[in-house]
Amino acid sequence: MKKTLSILFIIFYASYGWTRPLSVDEVAPGIFVHFGKHQLPDTINHGAIANIGFIIGKRCVAVIDTGGNPDEGRALREAIRKQTDKSVCYVINTHVHPDHIYGNSAFKQDKPRFIGHHNLARAINSRASFYIARAPEQLGINLTEADLVVPDKGVKKHLVIDIGDRKLMLTAHPTAHTDNDLTVYDQQTDTMWLSDLLFLEHIPIIDGSLKGWIAVMERLGKKSYQRVIPGHGPLVTHWPEAMQAQHTYLNVLLKEIRIFIKQGGFLEDAVTRIGYSQKNKWHLFDDFHKKNVTTSFAELEWED
Repeated sequence: MKKTLSILFIIFYASYGWTRPLSVDEVAPGIFVHFGKHQLPDTINHGAIANIGFIIGKRCVAVIDTGGNPDEGRALREAIRKQTDKSVCYVINTHVHPDHIYGNSAFKQDKPRFIGHHNLARAINSRASFYIARAPEQLGINLTEADLVVPDKGVKKHLVIDIGDRKLMLTAHPTAHTDNDLTVYDQQTDTMWLSDLLFLEHIPIIDGSLKGWIAVMERLGKKSYQRVIPGHGPLVTHWPEAMQAQHTYLNVLLKEIRIFIKQGGFLEDAVTRIGYSQKNKWHLFDDFHKKNVTTSFAELEWED
């Protein structure tokens, strides 16, 4: 009986175009996170795999990443409505990857400021045709240019926004995970939203610079935060110890690739030999590790 009622409830929602609120956890006062799963984006999860969420101030709400598809964005918007009647005044995208930006269009009706790294607009525009073409096959969704919302405010170094007795520090980082990584620091609760500058359990994915990412991590590791929100993985309450696994993985790549290149090794051999001591420490290792080696090899092959 309960199962039948649940099915009818879902049909009722779908029939009237309503969206059920996304599940969120309040990890600190006014900070809500939906924690994603360690999965490849596919036609079953429709790309909804990342940690996304929002921060509520006394005046309004700041959304931090919107999800892997427009429906997830709408579900996140409903989750906000469930928590507060305050308007969404900012949508902050931490970087260009689909699992973090494909829900942007769900928030257009709120007329927020869309904010990102100063390189984000270029990154979205340069990938737009590829993203739109791949979405039906890869994710089982249809996207249009209207779904790929570019920021109307780009952050070059730092930007402080006030959502009502709550200031958020936005920082644009040098090339690391991507060339458009942005972090959000909530001064009120000493919470740092690192997004994909930190992967836990899910293997890190290099779409920028191996050396740059290590450098950014080393700077962040010198600071203390009460809690850190990664792009993938659970909430962190022990910083900087929590970044050690990622730091180790990236440094293993750096050290082993440099040695391999010095010995005259070729890329086709590197992808089968480099970094395999880390294999059992990460989810999705087989899906992303060879790409990480390839990207890093290209970077290190021509270094001075």
